[in-house]
Amino acid sequence: MMNNARLAVGMQGVGVAEGAYQHALAYAMDRKQGRSPIAEGTGTIIDHADVRRMLAQMKADIFAARSIGVACAVAIDMAKATGDADWQARAALLTPIAKSFGSDTGVAVADLGVQIHGGMGFVEETAAAQYLRDARITPIYEGTNGIQSMDLVARKMMDGGAAAFALMDDLAALASASSGDLAEAVLAAIAQLRVTTQWVVSQELNERFAGSVAYQKAFARVLGGYFHLVASMSGQSKRQRLARVYINSLLPETFSLCAQAQAGAADLYALELDDFAA
Repeated sequence: MMNNARLAVGMQGVGVAEGAYQHALAYAMDRKQGRSPIAEGTGTIIDHADVRRMLAQMKADIFAARSIGVACAVAIDMAKATGDADWQARAALLTPIAKSFGSDTGVAVADLGVQIHGGMGFVEETAAAQYLRDARITPIYEGTNGIQSMDLVARKMMDGGAAAFALMDDLAALASASSGDLAEAVLAAIAQLRVTTQWVVSQELNERFAGSVAYQKAFARVLGGYFHLVASMSGQSKRQRLARVYINSLLPETFSLCAQAQAGAADLYALELDDFAA
């Protein structure tokens, strides 16, 4: 029941994100401001590179979060239908990632939606801020995302990381069957996640907990890169273009997140209580 609830909250975040994205897209295609920097432009703010960056990130992250949620749902269904231990382990592993990334994406996308609206994002008649208010509770529901990350690096790694490594093996197998720069980037990110997972399972719990949120986000980033790569292999030009945005611009966050995950707890506990004072 709780696993289903956590997945549902993650998908609630994705649903809010989709609404915020469509709302922001409609505004960007209607709002005229400044001079278009491109020939044959629309004359609206969607012509501007930074607005396109935000819209592209919103759409790419929604696709990644939704795909992770679907993969988690499939694993839960297969575990229930077959009773297979491998499916049960995969469902357990994906649940905290789907919950956290789906809900974090809801907040991040809704926040970008407000940004695209500019000052009008704070005017209630645009309804842009409502999406952000609606999304903000989801990283707290059904176990905060910090608790989800601690569960991921603790209970879900009691197998020595076997379920995580098995999932990475499956991701790498398909990526290796592809070719080109996108596949190479995804394989590099998987390799970095593998190294970080090996570090995680070798550490005491509090060392794992210090970087668990970063590790959880890194895992989600890699999964998102994989699903975008799979989509790009469909041959649809629009999927290929969106995959390039995610894999070239968002997937590289994996490496900094993995560095954070391996930073350990020493620097945090070196801080004295007075250091936290205003």
